[in-house]
Amino acid sequence: MLGVECDMKKILIDIDDTIVEGGYLDVLNEYLGTSYTYNDVEDYFVESLLPEGKLDDYLDYFYKTINVYDYVKIKENAIEVIKKLNEKYEILICSAYIDKRVPDKCGVITHNKHNFLMENLPFLEPKNFIFTSRKDLVECDIKIDDKVSNLKGTGKLKLLVDGYHNQKFSEKELRQRGIKRVKNWDEIEQILL
Repeated sequence: MLGVECDMKKILIDIDDTIVEGGYLDVLNEYLGTSYTYNDVEDYFVESLLPEGKLDDYLDYFYKTINVYDYVKIKENAIEVIKKLNEKYEILICSAYIDKRVPDKCGVITHNKHNFLMENLPFLEPKNFIFTSRKDLVECDIKIDDKVSNLKGTGKLKLLVDGYHNQKFSEKELRQRGIKRVKNWDEIEQILL
């Protein structure tokens, strides 16, 4: 079995806005008592919707009292497709956790991500869970992520999961970077299986 694993191609898969969606905006709306949608977000971070002077208090609330994975929704067919991919590829779940604004508070997010993965993807090996903000350091054959900058580094095939925050990248620009945009997990399945 060990020899087979070594011969399998490695797929690096992100969590937030790749396997799951929502969560961050839901938490922000709960905190503010608002009903913002992603159409209101003009930046990568939903915190851009916060009123002036509220960021520190919000980040304290977010990291000390909230588990964002209690708010997320799993993207349609994500788990089913990952399960099928796991039979043909070595799956590495690689997710960023460092918030540069409060690096001393964000360690709790690794605990929450780990528990979410154990509960929802129990067929994956926990030894293949990687929590880093330097995804470019992880060697793989295929990358699946929602953030263009996370698709740097190795990977012969780089799939960008469509999202509100990556619309500014044209198809021409993505092609020049060796990236293919995908709308959903059904497209990922068609490409990889």
